[in-house]
Amino acid sequence: MELIIFDLDGTLIDSAPDLVDSINEMLKEFNLKEASFNEAVKWIGNGSFKLVERALRYNGIEDEKFLEKAHRNFKEKYKHTNAKKTLLYAGAKELLKSLKEKNLALITNKPDEYIKPILKKFDIDVFDFILGGDFEYKKPSPIPLLRALEYFNVNPNEAVMIGDSKNDILAAKNAKIKSIAVTHGYSQGENIKSFNPDFTAHSLKEIKDIIDAM
Repeated sequence: MELIIFDLDGTLIDSAPDLVDSINEMLKEFNLKEASFNEAVKWIGNGSFKLVERALRYNGIEDEKFLEKAHRNFKEKYKHTNAKKTLLYAGAKELLKSLKEKNLALITNKPDEYIKPILKKFDIDVFDFILGGDFEYKKPSPIPLLRALEYFNVNPNEAVMIGDSKNDILAAKNAKIKSIAVTHGYSQGENIKSFNPDFTAHSLKEIKDIIDAM
């Protein structure tokens, strides 16, 4: 494989505690019902706008103007958490170091402003190409992955997408590249295996061997 594409949240980092805290702080400020961790973690995926939309829908609210206001509020709250409770998954740094001779891309639905600070905090700012949630197209669209292929001038059969959710697996299928699903992420409460990834890893430590065997 010439190009290794990673997702971020739920794949390399466990950001759910900070995301859930921030979403509940937003709900509390608007006097709305807060959610349990197990409920709110199912809302993660598809970017911050969808996260807020799902939190409001949980409260029976489907108002576009209020959604925009709530989204701005959430983003400010999340910005100030400074990844306080976020953790790097075991083996993440070692995996990235072992792949340093490869072309590395990070494609995440996380808004752009949060990406670099988190990568620097955990000393994993090693990606040659980064595409975040401010891009017009988001996973499961294949377009972000196709942009990475174009950037590196790599054929689809020489690339692999590594992620924890159906968005990652479907984006890879739509872009006609291989996929590796990690089982430690969020996946919106769904079984990641049901989306038929090419490979499944129960820890990041397994991924290097999977890539080497491709």
